[in-house]
Amino acid sequence: MRLFFALWPPPEAARALARWAVEAQRRTGGRAVDEAKVHLTLAFLGDADPGKAMAAARRVIAPSHELPIEEARYWRANGIVWVGPRAIPIALKVLNEKLKAQLEREQFALEKRPFAAHVTLIRKARAGDSLPPPPQIDWPVGEFVLVSSSLSAKGAAYEPLERFSLSARA
Repeated sequence: MRLFFALWPPPEAARALARWAVEAQRRTGGRAVDEAKVHLTLAFLGDADPGKAMAAARRVIAPSHELPIEEARYWRANGIVWVGPRAIPIALKVLNEKLKAQLEREQFALEKRPFAAHVTLIRKARAGDSLPPPPQIDWPVGEFVLVSSSLSAKGAAYEPLERFSLSARA
């Protein structure tokens, strides 16, 4: 079972981001991410035991916060267009660090590169010189989600397995 932890936007934010992606896709080429799949990945686990992942996540105590969407970028190396904050909010950094610490305690092997808070909206983009400004959205972060991903000829299918609440204070 391929697993990852993510932040999922509220439906109206996902809708606005998906609409933006379609507009940006006209300028970049590639394939826009479906509205139902818009998310920010916190940690990719790959083929893993969901029980161990849930045990780790239940121990995470981190604050709820807002996720600002302030910039849009094109990463030529991996051919994606993404949106996200200019700088990672402190509360998101705390969440990511605490989640990774608990996952390592459960002996998950996590990637070592620094966390990059981004929401991929276009894959296989061929250009990115003239992206429109990202949409102004509200993305309150009150939980994070453990998600199962399965691949088929139609692409990836995501299934939320469990949601973990964040606190008003941590």
